[in-house]
This record gives sequence, structure tokens and C-alpha cells, in this order.
Amino acid sequence: MDARPNILLVTIDQIRADAIFGALGGCVPLPNIRKLAVSGITFRNHFSVTAPCGPARASLLTGLYAMNHRVVRNGTPLAAWHTNLALEARKAGYEPLLFGYTDVQSDPTDRAPGDPDLASYEGILPGFRELVELRFDSPKAWPAYLAANGYILPAESGDLWRPAPSRGNAPAIRDPALYKAEHSDTAFLTDEMLKALSVRMRNPWFAHLTYIRPHPPLVAPEPYNRMIDAAALPPVLPPAPAHLYLDAWFSAPSQGGLYWGFDGDFTRMSEETVRDLRAVYLGLLAEVDHHFGRVLDWLDETGQADRTLVVLTGDHGEMLGDHGVWGKDTFFDPVFHVPLIVRDPTHASAAGKTVEAITESVDVAPTILAAIGRAVPPAMDGTPLQPFYDGRTPHPRKAAFAEFDFANPVAPTRFQRALKLPPLDCNAAVMRETRWKYVHFNGGLPPLLFDLESDPGETRNVAEEYPAEVARLRAAMLDRRMSRAFRALTEWTPV
Repeated sequence: MDARPNILLVTIDQIRADAIFGALGGCVPLPNIRKLAVSGITFRNHFSVTAPCGPARASLLTGLYAMNHRVVRNGTPLAAWHTNLALEARKAGYEPLLFGYTDVQSDPTDRAPGDPDLASYEGILPGFRELVELRFDSPKAWPAYLAANGYILPAESGDLWRPAPSRGNAPAIRDPALYKAEHSDTAFLTDEMLKALSVRMRNPWFAHLTYIRPHPPLVAPEPYNRMIDAAALPPVLPPAPAHLYLDAWFSAPSQGGLYWGFDGDFTRMSEETVRDLRAVYLGLLAEVDHHFGRVLDWLDETGQADRTLVVLTGDHGEMLGDHGVWGKDTFFDPVFHVPLIVRDPTHASAAGKTVEAITESVDVAPTILAAIGRAVPPAMDGTPLQPFYDGRTPHPRKAAFAEFDFANPVAPTRFQRALKLPPLDCNAAVMRETRWKYVHFNGGLPPLLFDLESDPGETRNVAEEYPAEVARLRAAMLDRRMSRAFRALTEWTPV
């Protein structure tokens, strides 16, 4: 019998860590994710190294910081010379199967200008075989499935996210989706993966399951639309300290796809709307948990659980109205602090273990490669996490490093317009330790410093009070960038 493990990498889109481990997580039933945590290892201080989706998934799957892969926004191409988790897994004899999306814009340097792959940022990472064409902007397989089940599809695909109001009323946030729960995109994707894997059990398989939900638009099918008691949810974090970047954030409407009918003006959003949206978000997470439970049950029923490495994580988080901000184009912890749970059947004795050390999304690909016996390519910025299973520390990382870009080279963003900065100066980087968090802006914007020990909600900028800490963390950020500059061949020497 082939001794190689099966690999199941599950990515939940736009899932913040405290929706599972924190105060929000206490308001939503997540029995299956918690079941995985009991039988696996939970990394409580795990951080994505960039956002939004395209950059975050590029880092997750290449093991590279954004400064090295340079996918700095959705639609920025991933250069063809980079290796990645799927390509490396093929060298170990696996055929990586994709159920969902990787959000990778193809490298245009070897493509004709009219190549259809260049028209969408939702391309497929080289090395994966796409078995279900279920991308966010063009979810072709799912609408076809809905039509086959008798649904009349709206003229615009975005109208699939329109709530179904009671007769005579306008659509409301807590109204159910147009489709039944058994026909949702989450249910459909799970069905298709289980179907595909059921005929691939003879040999070790590699599956990347990527749930769109709870990514907006925030609309949920029954019963998930009203499953969560909005009144019982913890309040949003108070306004953040004044800063030019946040002024720019609110300088124009944004996040128009947050929910059906939203005009992007957050200054007019009522407290009731905020609570309802947070409740729907958690309801969608509960739906994902239900279907993830079906996957865990299938592993048990088919006798594969004890030879399947299961990794559950998120690409990045979601602000959910904290500090009045939504989405992921900012520097706060809810954007970068994401869950990571690993169940490794070769380390059953570590079941239920919790790791408090800081880990990063670039560690996921090296961890999976180590599990399948592949050496980690020297360019990868991450480190395998297996030593944590036995109580050891694999690296002396004292801070999580993250980057984000807020420009668009074609259509200037509200940040470019408000800050009057050229595209190459519209970016920032973060060094996040256990106590201190430093945010460095390009373009001459002042830095931010948060003392997370006394101010875990990041409500007070103390950069002027602690100049020595600002200098120390700025130097640490420079050190990280210098030591982790792209290094695919820098350690090669003539034989």
C-alpha cells in the first residue's frame, strides 16, 4: 500500500480568527471545526502575510511574502518562474485537484494579448487541475447546477445574491437567499468534491477545497439567514485613532458588494444593519462548518481519516464593522489574524494541542511539503510547522510580517485620490509582535504603533509616546525584508 498521505487543504474565504476562537466564535455553532481542533493542532496566533484574496492566496500557495511574489493586488500576474505547492506536490507524484479557486492572474509574458486567461484575475495556479469551475465572479458550474434544478437564473450573475423578500416587501438583509440551503454554492462545492474523491481512493490524493463563504455579498439561505441572534453579538470595536490612511478610507463610497442594494456609504449605516450583517456572516460560517463536517464524516466512513493530512485555514479576514471599517483593505488584526488548524495522522499524540507562537500563512506550503517528503524550495519564506507538534520551536520568529497595497495602476483608488500618491507609493507593511504592532506607510505617511497589551482593540496610536519602539520595529522590518529578499538561487554555489 502507498504510504503517502492524502492531503486536504481547506481555505475559508474572508474568515477572521475570532469568528472561531474569540468572542464572535462563541455566538455561532461550529461543531465540526471544533471537532477538528480537538483531534488536531490549533495555531492561535496565525497571520496572513497579505490581503486581499489574490495576494493572500499567492502567498499561501507559493510560501512567499508579497515582496517576493509581487502579486500585490487582485489582477496582478504571478510570474511563471515561481514554483508553488501544487507544482512541488506533482514532483512527489500527486495530482493536485482544485475545488473552487486560487485567484491567480496568469503571467502575460508568454501569452497572446487576446488570450482569455488574461481577462480574469480568477485564474488557476499552475499545477492544479480545476475539477469544479466555481470562481467568485464567474461561478459557471454552480449556476448551471441551479438551472438544472429548476431555478430561473437572473440576467446578471450578481443577482444570485439578492435576498428573496416576503411578498410585497423590499429585500432585507436577513431575508433568505433565492436558493435553498441544499442548493447553495457551499453545498454544491462539497457535493462535487466528495463525488470526485470517491473514485480516487485507490491512490493518495491531494485536494484543495476553497469555500467562497462567508465572503460577501452577505446573504444566506434558510435557516442560516436567521440562525444567529444579532442582538447577542459583541459590539464592534470603537473608532480607530485619526490617521491620513483612515481619512482616505472613508473619503469615498466603497465595498458596494457588501450586501444587496448597498450604496457604499458607511457613514449612513445603522447599528441594526451592522448587527444584521455580522449575524449573516456568522450564519454563512455555520453553513460552511456544516458541510465541512460532511467532509470529515466521509473521511471517517471511508477509512481515510487516519491517512489524511487536514489543514484548515483562511486566506485573510474581514473587518465586519470594527472601527467602522469593512472588508480587508486595512492594517487591523481582524484582516490578518486568521485560523489555522492542522490534523496530522502521523502525530496523533499532539491532538488537542494549542500553539501560541506566531506563525504565518507562508508556513502552510512548507508544512504540507514536509508531510509528503518534499524538500522546501529555498525561495520559500515559510518554515514547516512539524516541530511544534512535539513541543519544539522551528524558528525564532518574534513577529508576523504583513504587507498590503492600496493602489490601482489603471483606475486610481480613493486612497490615491485622497492622499495624492503615485501607485508605487501606495503600500504599507506591518510588524506584529505579541505586544507591539508597528504599521509603516510608504509615501511619507506617519507610522502607527499599537500597544496590544493595554489596547488589544488597536484604538490608540502611541507612536509619538514610544519612539524607541518605533525605531526598533522599523529596523526589525528592514531586517526581515533584507534577510528574506527573493533567494531562489542565492545559496547556490558552483559544484
